[in-house]
Amino acid sequence: MKTLYLECNMGAAGDMLVAALLELIDNQSVFIDKINSLGIPKVHMEMETINRSGIKGTHVTVSIDGEQEESQDEIKHKHEHEHKHGHEHAHEYECNNKDVHAHKKDHHHNHTHESKDEHHHGHSSLADVTEIINGLSVSQKVKSDALAVYNLIAEAEGTVHNRPVDKIHFHEVGELDAITDIVAVCLLMEYLSPKEIIVSPIHVGSGFVRCAHGLLPVPAPATAFLLRDIPIYSDRIKGELCTPTGAALLKHFATAFKPLPPMRTEKIGYGMGTKEFDAVNCIRSYWGTLERDCVSQNGSITELSCNIDDMTGEAIGYATEMILKEGALDVCTIPVQMKKNRPGILLICLCEAENADAIAVSIFKHTTTLGIRKKTCEKYMMERSFYTVETPYGDVRIKMASGYGIEKSKAEYDDVIKAANGAGASFAEVMDIVNLGKKGEKK
Repeated sequence: MKTLYLECNMGAAGDMLVAALLELIDNQSVFIDKINSLGIPKVHMEMETINRSGIKGTHVTVSIDGEQEESQDEIKHKHEHEHKHGHEHAHEYECNNKDVHAHKKDHHHNHTHESKDEHHHGHSSLADVTEIINGLSVSQKVKSDALAVYNLIAEAEGTVHNRPVDKIHFHEVGELDAITDIVAVCLLMEYLSPKEIIVSPIHVGSGFVRCAHGLLPVPAPATAFLLRDIPIYSDRIKGELCTPTGAALLKHFATAFKPLPPMRTEKIGYGMGTKEFDAVNCIRSYWGTLERDCVSQNGSITELSCNIDDMTGEAIGYATEMILKEGALDVCTIPVQMKKNRPGILLICLCEAENADAIAVSIFKHTTTLGIRKKTCEKYMMERSFYTVETPYGDVRIKMASGYGIEKSKAEYDDVIKAANGAGASFAEVMDIVNLGKKGEKK
């Protein structure tokens, strides 16, 4: 199984995470088309390849009804410097006496053009967001992950503003923008299915971020709440580098936060932000195998064996079943030529050392042997896991094995037989469907 490492030396935002993960997969344009066909209203995602500081990476943008909104921070920099400026995730808190309005995805909200954008300025509750996500044509796992991320954001907003979660409201455009990025990251995580997701300490930036009603310290309060118990730091770069959406996604998916461990990388991706700094503004993603998974995994196992030349095939088959029921890990028989030129079989049983005595008794009981050889063997083991493929004939479990830089998978025989018998299909017909599903949805 592979490991995903995310290097957040320039913070994290939803669209940067989408782009960094997008670079790790094939058929990126097909994925973008899938996002645009999910049914998120008014939304359109695009990707482009850009170069920053001589580094090629991917940048994604989300438009709502053909428009991309900007943050107050971006507008101020445009007016003052007359050039493009914006680390797509400067965010806003919109508060009044009645409601608390949670900031949008990476929170571009242009309050200086109210006449132009007036039709956008509705607000949606967490229940509204839940309804939209539950209505998307994605797996239940993706829906659950996306809703968990949104609940983290709502909890942070509610705590910061001292409001119940059900009183938190999301700006309409921000909600759709955020849903797109969050669902896209969840889909990419499902597609990649890494064994581990390790994230570097997160650079949060410094100074203040300009919002609709003034300045907030960096990291903004909701972001700071989300990043509790996570290693963060601030350096010389002024501005907001980590947004609530980025923080919530990392908090939900990460299995560990630490510097890059020894790792053999296969792919490296660069997810570019919008704002330009002295340092290249990106999340760097690494896809590969941790060194500990590439080296030998030593262990030991007990082998019991005996030669038999006076049992029928039926009796040996029954003995094998009984030995397995006693707790043997595996039993096999090998044809051998024995003394007096008699054909016979070599029975070999593998078991854990603590079960050897009980299994030896079972071998004596169910075979005609008068002696059993015992030895301890060193072993190499690949790590194993399972996922399930849905087929028209029923669910079939797939056994995954990985280690030493190798991955392999195989359908569970009993599941294939059960599916074939239940549908009146052949073994081959079920396997053809299963093989097609191996690269599809996992649950």
